[in-house]
Amino acid sequence: MKSCPGGLKKTIFYEMLNAVGRVFIVARHSDGVMIGTRGFTEEEIKNGIVLVFNTSMSFSWDDSGISSTLVFGATPHKCFIPAEDIVVIYSPELNAQFVAAPIPGQESSDAKTPEGEQPAEGKKRPADSKVVKVDFQKKKR
Repeated sequence: MKSCPGGLKKTIFYEMLNAVGRVFIVARHSDGVMIGTRGFTEEEIKNGIVLVFNTSMSFSWDDSGISSTLVFGATPHKCFIPAEDIVVIYSPELNAQFVAAPIPGQESSDAKTPEGEQPAEGKKRPADSKVVKVDFQKKKR
């Protein structure tokens, strides 16, 4: 089962787009994301790439993701962003954002080691990967 169906992302995307005429997405780096011949910068590989869509652009969102020709500088690039690689949809005008974590097991190649698994020999977990477990159930007396 997927953690965030692409249909929900698509609905939120179009609701924001129809409300104010433009919407921003953040796409994570993965093998499925195609940004023409431009590709990702080192910073975008780490943090994702921010893409802007507006009502005057030609794009389509089908079951698998968004297809469009986007212009970077003065150069157009054919782009495809799979729905599962869209991690944030936001609108500054609406002061609203939707954040979806990547689907487990489909993280990009530079993802952290899953909880419970030991990192490969010679590799350490990043300091920010510490997880605190909290049990909110009431204890019986």
